[in-house]
Amino acid sequence: MIQPGERTPAPEPLVLVQDLVNTVDLEAERELLARPADLSTFCADHGLPGLHFDAAGLDQVLTVREAMRDVCQAHAGVDVPRESLATLERLLADAPLALAMSADGGVAIRPAAGLRDVPALVARIAADIATASADGTWPRLKACAADTCRWVYYDRSPAGRSRWCTMSICGARNKMRKYRARD
Repeated sequence: MIQPGERTPAPEPLVLVQDLVNTVDLEAERELLARPADLSTFCADHGLPGLHFDAAGLDQVLTVREAMRDVCQAHAGVDVPRESLATLERLLADAPLALAMSADGGVAIRPAAGLRDVPALVARIAADIATASADGTWPRLKACAADTCRWVYYDRSPAGRSRWCTMSICGARNKMRKYRARD
């Protein structure tokens, strides 16, 4: 993945969400999912082999990606745009989840059986987010507050109040802007 700054990756199960959102570097204008085949490879690399996408499916996933970026930015105190919430609601409706029970009585949320392509990917994302919500890690997946960056990072700060993907790049730029504005 394209990686501004040196941040450790998010814990499982948030790696898929973090990696998907970070398939574009907004500042450098580099896109890793330029073709449907790129998305199929990305999915296979993340434990979802056999998913195939056409141009419309790629467009849907890119829309999900940006809506997820907006949700991650909400974890730092910015409201999610209504359009992003509507997009996610619509696509999640086509990506049902199932509750799986284990022999020891444990439970896990999984994508429903028989899903393919976009619904399969969206259901996996939803299941991962539900798991991360249950363990309390989901709110720490944030988008950088810098408008030119918006890189998704996992906030490991003790208080969970980090706003920048990395203090040495985006945080320092923000401090310098504020300093110059005072002069």
